[in-house]
Amino acid sequence: MLVVNKTISLFKKFAWFKRLNAKITYEVLAKYIPAQDWHFMNYGYVPEVGEIEKHIRPFKVKDQQNSANMYHYLACKVPLAGKRILEIGSGRGGGAAYIASNFNPASYTGLDLAKHAVALAGKIHQHANLAFVQGSGESLAITDNSVDVVINVESCHGYGDVKAFLAEVVRVLKPGGHLLLVDFRNSVENMELFNKTLTESGLVCQSEENISANVVAAIEADDKSKRAKIESLVPHRYQKLFFDFAGMVGSRFHQTLKDGTRPYYRFVFRK
Repeated sequence: MLVVNKTISLFKKFAWFKRLNAKITYEVLAKYIPAQDWHFMNYGYVPEVGEIEKHIRPFKVKDQQNSANMYHYLACKVPLAGKRILEIGSGRGGGAAYIASNFNPASYTGLDLAKHAVALAGKIHQHANLAFVQGSGESLAITDNSVDVVINVESCHGYGDVKAFLAEVVRVLKPGGHLLLVDFRNSVENMELFNKTLTESGLVCQSEENISANVVAAIEADDKSKRAKIESLVPHRYQKLFFDFAGMVGSRFHQTLKDGTRPYYRFVFRK
């Protein structure tokens, strides 16, 4: 397993492998684990007390409240009512459905590279202002200056070319439009490089927050229920792999996030 992990880490330096790895992973998850009560795939977010007081109260969901919180407090950053929203990397569609049904956008398009994820999201989440389409965040089939808000949640770390993704975001956003983004990087140095890439895209940073501790709190709060979910959905021989993938307590993801070597940030940028 150690040799496999080292080999994968080596290949992740190549753009083609990052794209292929992300596509295969999420195609497989959607195709072979199509559970309709598993809506979110982010690590979750526990808000600060002051943040709760400042923003509207989160809309309750049946399960995965902390994962819904990740979208909720990101959505609170800019007005969304009546806006045209594009989410790049919408996965199983839980975040898209949450915002589309609770923040009153004119339209919400969830775009994902994995066709099985798009099909599953469309089956599970049906709202008049919500649609799911297959596509690449590095080459959007969307008109210039036509989107009010782009949302990207725990997605762009898996893209082959982040600069191409940001260039597409800049192209499709209307003047004054916003990019709302949360993501991690596997080292402080790589987060600094990502931040530099964001700044060089031409977008203007309105806020930048290290939310690693909030994500750690969510991982720890959800550990018991997440373990039970994985044990109920995943064959026993694959459960250890899924525990690591899900960032369970004790996993490398959890440990590095907690000790600060894997930073997780929330950004708001304006065109």
